Amino acid sequence: MVLLHVLFEHASGYALFAVQEVEEIAMLLPQVEESVLNIGKFNNIVRLAAFSPFKSAQSALENMNAVSEGIVHEDLRLLLETNLLAGKKKKAILGTSDAKIGAAIQEELGITCQTGGVVAELIRGIRLHFHSLVKGLTSQSASKAQLGLGHSYSRAKVKFNVNRVDNMIIQSISLLDQLDKDINTFAMRVREWYGYHFPELIKIVSENYTYCRVAKFIGNRKELNEEKLEELEEIVMDSAKSRAILDAARSSMGMDISPIDLINIESFSNRVVSLAEYRKGLQEYLRSKMNQVAPSLSALIGEVVGARLISHAGSLTNLAKYPASTVQILGAEKALFRALKTRGNTPKYGLIFHSTFIGRAAAKNKGRISRYLANKCTIASRIDCFSEIPTSVFGDKLREQVEERLTFYETGTAPRKNVDVMKEAVTEAMEVTAEIKRKLEKRERKRKKKEKLRMEALAAAAEEEEAAEEPIIKKGKVVLEENEEAGVKRKKKKHENVEDAEQDRAENGVELEGTASSLPVKRKKKQKESPEAEDEIEETEVKKKRKKHEKEREVMDQNLSEDATAELETPEKKKKKHKMSEEVEEEVITDAPLSTEKRKKKKKKAKLEED
Repeated sequence: MVLLHVLFEHASGYALFAVQEVEEIAMLLPQVEESVLNIGKFNNIVRLAAFSPFKSAQSALENMNAVSEGIVHEDLRLLLETNLLAGKKKKAILGTSDAKIGAAIQEELGITCQTGGVVAELIRGIRLHFHSLVKGLTSQSASKAQLGLGHSYSRAKVKFNVNRVDNMIIQSISLLDQLDKDINTFAMRVREWYGYHFPELIKIVSENYTYCRVAKFIGNRKELNEEKLEELEEIVMDSAKSRAILDAARSSMGMDISPIDLINIESFSNRVVSLAEYRKGLQEYLRSKMNQVAPSLSALIGEVVGARLISHAGSLTNLAKYPASTVQILGAEKALFRALKTRGNTPKYGLIFHSTFIGRAAAKNKGRISRYLANKCTIASRIDCFSEIPTSVFGDKLREQVEERLTFYETGTAPRKNVDVMKEAVTEAMEVTAEIKRKLEKRERKRKKKEKLRMEALAAAAEEEEAAEEPIIKKGKVVLEENEEAGVKRKKKKHENVEDAEQDRAENGVELEGTASSLPVKRKKKQKESPEAEDEIEETEVKKKRKKHEKEREVMDQNLSEDATAELETPEKKKKKHKMSEEVEEEVITDAPLSTEKRKKKKKKAKLEED
C-alpha cells in the first residue's frame, strides 16, 4: 500500500502523485538526486494518481489566491476527499511544498502533511517533468498557462489604477529639483556674462528670472531711453527700480560689447527664461498630480514636501508602511548614522523640516512639533494609500490639529481631542465621497449617452449609404437586363438572317461550302462565351468584307463596261460572268448576314446586269 502522496499545484490544475519507492536516507544522496533529472528513472519512483484541471482562468486565479493565503479551496478539497479519504487510504501521508497550506489541510481534513526533505526533492522532479507525467499536456501549453496565471495574479494583487500612479510624482519632483539647480547655474552665468557690459544691473535686480528678462530686453545699454521705460516697468513691476536701471545705464562703467556677443547673451538669457517658465508649468502639474494621488498629505504639509517624502520612500505604499519615527528622520540618514557612530545627538527632523510648521515653532519646540507632524503625516499617507476615493478632508482636519498643537506650545490653550476631530472628518468625508460618486455616475451616464448617440448616428449614416446605393444597384440591374435583352435580340436577328440565307440558297439551288457553313456555328459559340466582344469583332469583320466586295464589284463593272463596248460577245463569257455574280452573292450571304431588303436589291441588280 502506498503511504506517501505528493500534492503539486500547477497553473493548469491540481495533481496528486503516488510515491512508489522512497527511502529518506538514500533520497538525499547526490547520486539519487541526480537520478531525479532522468525521466526514465523518475517514472519508477512517482506515478500520477489523480489530476483535477481548472475549468477557466478565473477558477485558476481563485485557487491560486486561496493557496497563497493558506485556504483550502473547494476544488482541492474535492480532489483530496475522493482520492485520499476513500477506503483504506486514510493513513496516507500527503507531501506539500508550502507548510501553510499543509497545516490548513491537516486542520480541515485530518490528513497528515509533510514538508521539506524527501518531499522537496520529489516536488523538484515533478516540477521538471510535469508535462511528461500528465498525458495531453505539452511543455508549451504548460508555460503558456503559467504565464497567463502569473499575469492575472500580479494584476489582481497590484490593483493597478492609472490615475493614482505615484511614479509620475517621483519623476516630477526629481526634475523640479534638477531644474532649480540648472536655472540657478545658468542665471549666474548670464549675470557674469552681461555684467561686463552693464555691471550695475546686478545690484538693482536680484532675482534670477527677472534679471534674465531685463538683460534680454535692454540688450545694448546705450539704446535704453525714456520710450522703453514703461515696458521695463512692466518687467520689473516697480517704477523706482525701472528709473534706477535707466539712470545706471546712462552712467554705467561697463565695457562696450559687440552685436554678435549681444546676440549670444540674448539667446542664452532667452533659454534661461524658457526653463524658468517650464519650471512653473511643471510645478502646476506636480500640484495637480499630488491632489489626485495624495490629497490628504499635500493638504497637510504641501505638495512639494509630500512629493519629496514619496520620492524618498520609493512609493506612496512604502511611505504608508513606515512608522512615524522613520518618517520624522526621513532624508537625514547620514546625520543619523553619524550620530550613532559618534554617540552624539540624533537628528530631530529630516525632509519635514521644509514644512512651515517647524519654521514657525520655537527652538525648544522644534523637536516636539516635528514628532507630532510626522505622526500626522503617517496617518495622512495611509488614508491616501488605502482609501478607494481619496479626499483632502482628513488632510485639512490633520492640519488644523497641528495648528492647534502649535498654539498650545506657544499659548497653552488645550487642543481638541483626536477622537472628536476624526468623527467630524469621517462625516465630512462620507458626504464628499457621496458627492464625488454622484459626479462620476453623472459623467458615466453622459459618456454612455454620447456613445449611444454616436452609434445611432453611425447606424443612420450606414442606412443612408445603403439607401443611396440601392438606386445605383437597381440601375445596374436594369442596364444588365437591357444588355441581356439586346444580346437575345441580336441572336434572334442573326438566327433569322441565317435562316433567310438558307431559304434563298434553297430557292436559287446554290449549296454552301463546308467552311462557309461552319462559320455561324463558330460565331454562336463565341457569342455564348462573350457577346459584347463578339459583336465588336463581327462589326469589324463585316466592314472588311464589305470593302472587299465593293472592290470586286468595281472590277466586275469595269469588265462589264469593256464587254459592252465589244461588238460581239461569246456565250462562254456570258456563262463565266453569270457564275462570278452567283459566287459573289453566295459569299455575301454566308459571310455577312445582311438585311433582307439589301439582299433583294442586290438580286435585282444582278438580274438586270445579266439581262
